[in-house]
Parts: sequence; structure tokens; C-alpha cells
Amino acid sequence: MSHAFDLDTVDVDGAIRETADGVDAPTRAAFFRKAAVAGGAVLGSGAIMGMLPDMASGAPSKRQDLQILNFALTLEFLEARFYKEAVDSGALSGQVLELARLLNQDEQTHVTALRQTIRRLGGKPVKEPSFDFKGTNRDQAKFVETSFVLENTGVRAYLGQAPRILSRQILAAAGSIATVEARHAAAIAVVLNQSPFAGKRSITPSGAFDRATSRGKILGEVEQTGFITGS
Repeated sequence: MSHAFDLDTVDVDGAIRETADGVDAPTRAAFFRKAAVAGGAVLGSGAIMGMLPDMASGAPSKRQDLQILNFALTLEFLEARFYKEAVDSGALSGQVLELARLLNQDEQTHVTALRQTIRRLGGKPVKEPSFDFKGTNRDQAKFVETSFVLENTGVRAYLGQAPRILSRQILAAAGSIATVEARHAAAIAVVLNQSPFAGKRSITPSGAFDRATSRGKILGEVEQTGFITGS
């Protein structure tokens, strides 16, 4: 049976409508619900919302591109630090440790590339915040659960900002990172599940179309983890 390709299918969380309407979607946090159960993440750090400049809600512009890049850099800081601490902790072993080393290397590379791009465009990269991952990256089972949600959230974040980007070069760069984040998520799904090809914990947790998610929702979801403790 064929399925219609429409806006409701690809814009489940309203990120594309947000761009068109110029109105921030309400923040309704769902990020890391499984990871919070698995890893004991606490709510309400209050740190992240003041770290980034307000995102322009009008037409795409160079200023907005820089804000999007800093938004992406903040998320990459979180991922890079999460994986580095996991690798350094000595708590991981076997295939999971090998995967964590690869993820750490990729996310550190993303951080470097985003910083360089922001500076090249005349912007100022945001500072790396401080983190407390609540032990989720120091226990192998919690690490796998948490990284699965984290990587899929990264995919949704990049997809949500794509319609807001002015520069074709930046759009291409963001797309190249988003596809790697998706591959990370798929690899984690294989490690996580005995049957990783169906359901919400699968290599395609949102089905045939990834979910584009607005900046406001992503920040709200990250806020609820309590992982970012200060700038």
C-alpha cells in the first residue's frame, strides 16, 4: 500500500511550520525519557536556555546561520563530552567500547569543524558548558540507552534547522553531519537490540521519515536531562 508524502508526515513536530510562520513552537519535553529512567537524569538545570542568543524567526540570514551553527555546536559539545567521559571511565568493554571510541572521534571532529566555520564567518563560537551526565556514561547498559536517544535527538535537531539556513554551503555541511548522526543512531540500535529492525528502539525509530524538531523543543528536551550544569 502506498503512503502519501505530505507535510504532516515529515513535519511531525512542527519545525517546518515554525519556519514558515515565524513563531516558536511550545516547548514540550520528551527527550531522554527512556534514558532518564535508565540513568536517573534529573530535571530542570536552568543552564542551557541562557547560553544561546535568541534565534531569529524571520527569513534566513547570515546572522541566523551563525545562531544555528552555535546551537549545533552546543549539542555537539554535549555529545563529544558524553563519549569522551564514557571512553575514559573504564566502564565500557568489547563492542560497546569500540563504538564509543568511534563516536567520540566523530563528535570531537564535528566540534572542531563547527568552531572553525563560525570563526570563518566572522562569528564567535559559544563556550563549552559544564556537564554532569548523572552516571549515564559510566555504566555500559545506561550508556547504550542514553546514546541511542542522544544521537536520534541530534538527527531531529539538524533536520529541524535545515529550512532556516541561508547558505548552501552551511546547509550541505549540516546535512553531512546529520547523516553521520543517523548512522551513529543506527549502529547503537544494532548494539542495543536483539531485533533492531522494528519499533521505537530500531534503526528507524520514526519510521520512513525522520522527525524535524524545532530549536525550542530540542532545548527544552536537553534542559530536562539536567546534563548541562552551567556555561
